[in-house]
Amino acid sequence: MIGVFLDRDGTIGGDGGGVHPFKFTLYNFSAEAIKLLNDNGIKVYLFTNQSWIGKGKFSERTFLEGTNKMIEGLKEKNAVLDGIYYCPHTPEENCECRKPQPTLLQQAQKEHNLDLTKCYIVGDRWSDMASAANVGSKRILVKTGRGLKSLQEQSNRQIAIDHVADNVLDAVKWILADLNR
Repeated sequence: MIGVFLDRDGTIGGDGGGVHPFKFTLYNFSAEAIKLLNDNGIKVYLFTNQSWIGKGKFSERTFLEGTNKMIEGLKEKNAVLDGIYYCPHTPEENCECRKPQPTLLQQAQKEHNLDLTKCYIVGDRWSDMASAANVGSKRILVKTGRGLKSLQEQSNRQIAIDHVADNVLDAVKWILADLNR
């Protein structure tokens, strides 16, 4: 089974940096992108690093409450996420679940019987692209959030990108076309 993993901050909303869960807002086109995947029978997962939890800026409970608020907003637009995967640790903790480590993706793989080599990862940072590379998924970098800055840093990175998209909706349209090739 295939799926699409979407980063949160900078990809489906926010500004590409840590955003308090109750201040997080989706980009106008994000619900449409998720619904388009849903309508085509493709599972959609959110995967995100949330180091602000580890830094004590907000609690894990607050993150989950804010995420549930976002999920309800998506449902009002007939868009559904099939799973949420997040790392609550700071980079300094060197945990196994923080992107670019593959643990979040592998957890989803086990829970949803996914073939990660047939999945797509959409994000605005090199850590998203590295996560995808670590499991053999296709990599789509969006220009929203920190995406443009990430592209400027490309000369310093050795990770191939399958597609550069203007935003998550553009990324989803590319994914659907890629699946039909």
